Amino acid sequence: MDYELLSRIQFGYTVGFHYIFPPLSIGLGLFLVIMEGTYLKTKNELYHQMTRFWVKIFGLIFALGVASGIVMEFQFGTNWATYSRFVGDVFGSALAAEGIFAFFLESGFLAILLFGWDKVKPRTHFFATIMVAFGAHFSAIWIVVANSWQQTPAGHHIVETANGVRAEIVDFWQVVFNPSFLDRISHVYMGAWQAGAFFVLSVSAFYLLRKKHIDFAKASMKIAIVIALFSSVFQLITGHWSADTVAETQPAKLAAFEGHYPAEAPAGAYLFGWVDEENEDVTGLEIPGLLSFLVHWDTDEPVTGLQAFSKEDRPPVNLVFQSYHIMVSIGMLLIALSVIGIIGWRTGILFTNRKLLWIFVFSVLLPQIANQLGWFSAEVGRQPWIVYGLLRTKDALSVSIGEGHVWLSMALFTFIYILLFILFIYLLNEKIQHGPVETKAKKEGGRS
Repeated sequence: MDYELLSRIQFGYTVGFHYIFPPLSIGLGLFLVIMEGTYLKTKNELYHQMTRFWVKIFGLIFALGVASGIVMEFQFGTNWATYSRFVGDVFGSALAAEGIFAFFLESGFLAILLFGWDKVKPRTHFFATIMVAFGAHFSAIWIVVANSWQQTPAGHHIVETANGVRAEIVDFWQVVFNPSFLDRISHVYMGAWQAGAFFVLSVSAFYLLRKKHIDFAKASMKIAIVIALFSSVFQLITGHWSADTVAETQPAKLAAFEGHYPAEAPAGAYLFGWVDEENEDVTGLEIPGLLSFLVHWDTDEPVTGLQAFSKEDRPPVNLVFQSYHIMVSIGMLLIALSVIGIIGWRTGILFTNRKLLWIFVFSVLLPQIANQLGWFSAEVGRQPWIVYGLLRTKDALSVSIGEGHVWLSMALFTFIYILLFILFIYLLNEKIQHGPVETKAKKEGGRS
């Protein structure tokens, strides 16, 4: 492997490992606000018990997210120094805002959330819960701003410096509200809420299968299945909005999503298939005219295809095609599972049907896989550009790093990440096996 591919793989898997945790913390943050707010309104101790249990899980996920995220920023300086010089003014602003406003907001109130149950008033603790959840959502905004700017640059100009050209901000709000930001942040939020919802569903289904913490599990599942349905349906809608923006701003990426080669012709959408990049052909099950309809609301309207671009300006088509279609398939499956869950709740089988409960136990993997594939589709689909239309990936590398350095750091990162993941699974299993702690009211009721 050459230096560019190795560096891309290294950054890809470090980001991929890190991205296990932020969606869960964002999704669980929403749950904590709903659960604790319900407790304050109803004074039902069950919701107090639920909140305290999921706060412990949230704390673990937050810690692993911080630990795994630090590595990524170092790689900007080690492997991608040219890129860092080019985007430093833009990225520096967005990442500084994320650190100063969002991360410190979230981490500042985290201590009250974790340890302030018996030290502050209930409403003060609830305020801390809201701030932590808001901080997690606010943090995602600045990360998505930075990444969306790479996809659809805006609000900048290019200047010559002694070290080469660089992008400098001329309008901060154009940078923030670049053409793809709103579509992408809404899509990210829905994916995070899905991750949180199916995580809660998985743990709750596990308890019901073990016939433990029955009331706790049922109450958690009721909240989770509603959020799962809402986020899964809106994930489809926000995905459509994002695809419309891609059609306008990155037509080569959209063409790769569906393996559409003719330069200007109506385009169908594949349910599944395989792209022969050498012969520029796709074998699979296609719905004719569907892509044209989704983009233009007209099945006969042409869509720009890959042949409108030189081969060096096209992404790896089959990789993008497969990741995109698997992501969409999982998204449709999550909608189906959410609908089945709602029906099961209303009919009573959600809490008793063992086959359905086992499905929900393992469903926790699906949003994670979909989130990873969505990120992969967006980033690989942008190639060969690291900043679309401005800087090619091959021109963004550091000049003083070689293949040997990358191999060594990849080996060390892999070892550390394996240890971190084992630690995470061990601690998560310990907390799940221990289960929620009974509230004082329940203990006193049991003694009476």
